[in-house]
Amino acid sequence: MGLEIGGLFGLLVLVLDVWAVVNVFQSTASTGAKVAWIVLIILLPVIGLLIWVFAGPRSTR
Repeated sequence: MGLEIGGLFGLLVLVLDVWAVVNVFQSTASTGAKVAWIVLIILLPVIGLLIWVFAGPRSTR
């Protein structure tokens, strides 16, 4: 079994970050706000994701 705990955690963070970026694109926020959120999520994957979950723009459904 080649994956370690760190590898699984990293994969989970990657999947959640991609999901967050897709949701930011689908939100009704302005273009500048979308860019700022995406940069935050990419530069700080775990912390940016947590901040986005609590304070980020919501997608339209």
